[in-house]
Amino acid sequence: MLGPPMKDFFVADAPRFENQVVTTFFCLASISLRDRKGGGGQYLALALADKTGQLEARMWEEFANVVETCPEGCYVKVQGQISRYNNKFQITLTRMRAASESEIDTADFVPTTQYEIPAMMSELRGYVEAFTNPHLRALVFRFFDDPAIGAAFQEAPAAKRLHHAWLGGLLEHVLALVRVCRATAPFYPEVDPDLLVTGAILHDIGKVRELSWRSNFNYTLEGQLVGHITIAQRMLAEAISSMDVEARERAQATGEPPALFPEPLRVLVEHMILAHHGKLEFGSPKLPMTPEAMLLSALDDLEANFQTMRAEFAAARDAGRRPDEPTEWVRSMDRNLFDSRRFLEAQTPGADSAPAPESEPPDAPVSTEVTEDGTGPEMIEFGELGDVFTEP
Repeated sequence: MLGPPMKDFFVADAPRFENQVVTTFFCLASISLRDRKGGGGQYLALALADKTGQLEARMWEEFANVVETCPEGCYVKVQGQISRYNNKFQITLTRMRAASESEIDTADFVPTTQYEIPAMMSELRGYVEAFTNPHLRALVFRFFDDPAIGAAFQEAPAAKRLHHAWLGGLLEHVLALVRVCRATAPFYPEVDPDLLVTGAILHDIGKVRELSWRSNFNYTLEGQLVGHITIAQRMLAEAISSMDVEARERAQATGEPPALFPEPLRVLVEHMILAHHGKLEFGSPKLPMTPEAMLLSALDDLEANFQTMRAEFAAARDAGRRPDEPTEWVRSMDRNLFDSRRFLEAQTPGADSAPAPESEPPDAPVSTEVTEDGTGPEMIEFGELGDVFTEP
């Protein structure tokens, strides 16, 4: 039996097809009718997506049937001309229809982490195994071992469009953040390492319910109305409540006092979740007040921004920008960015033709095996920090 036709044009290919007509398949990320300037009817404004990115599209004529048959989130077959407008690539469509299931290979449309999910999860579990605080260890494993939450945590993107917006992106972001937290904590003796890493793992856990990620990435109704911070706060309360119920049942069977989750720890973990965006205007209901919350907020912002920076540098290179040109305006960071490494390398003739450097896979720098003294994954030596800060 023949499989679906091969998709031979991706968003990332746009620079090579400028001013050419292409016929291909996309996921319809958004669609809206807009009025033409100065009157004279309407046009369709669309966003088309595949695993390599998103492309703005316009359709000026004969789109009545498209509006009726192509809902947001469906797969479509399109024909149109690639062009550049305001230094961004777009496609002007002449034809578009809903695609049938037999024409689609979903792997072409949903971006996925380049790293092995089982390896990332194994490393993360190794760090939790090494906790000296048994309550925090049990709390994190309560999430990891929950059939629904644990599976979603490994599969979910970290965002709809910004950093780590791909399947496995949430796990990839959390693992990178945990590495940076573990490497940084020794410089700040005020910080409890187990508490900090717990916050790093759970700060975005609400995104497993905030986001949906079937044919495209979008917000759930709960995500739109409540948001991942409040969802995570609720999930934390639910997890601790169920742990305490089990502790009381065990105590009733043994006659011993129940080993309930300590209230002081609950408050501190909850504070990190509520404060991790760092500022009230960024959506956090509380400003960071503890050493762990302050360090987590700073490192979370740094890790996310660096992933955004990597993506913008790659996009600038794919779009044919010279090494001495900044990126396009990055709205999420309110600035242009400049690839200093590429700029310096370009001073050597022929250097810019080399492929962009890639990060090491996430299982490279640190062993996840428990050591003989039971302390868990081997601590990173200061000489290895350069590797840690470039991964994944």
